[in-house]
Amino acid sequence: MTRVVLPYHLRTLAGVTGELTVEGQTVLAVLDGLEASHPALRGTLRDPVSGKRRPFVRFYACSEDLSHTSYDDPLPAAVLRGDEPLLVIGAMAGG
Repeated sequence: MTRVVLPYHLRTLAGVTGELTVEGQTVLAVLDGLEASHPALRGTLRDPVSGKRRPFVRFYACSEDLSHTSYDDPLPAAVLRGDEPLLVIGAMAGG
């Protein structure tokens, strides 16, 4: 099981508190699992048509930005072991 930490507004939308756990060894599998178990999240993390990440959403694990890597790549070993979570972060813009 992969531990996932969502920002507050997405936890509220999904109706959960704290960390989530989903099956998945890749970012793609984790996103599929999140959307399957929490349908309210569909379209919030990635575009429902193209499947691409939303512009102001980032994925981090083990101090690495996974947002621009292939979503089919395996997650870092520490995430797969459950030592570290996959973090979903809402990026900020502006000045």
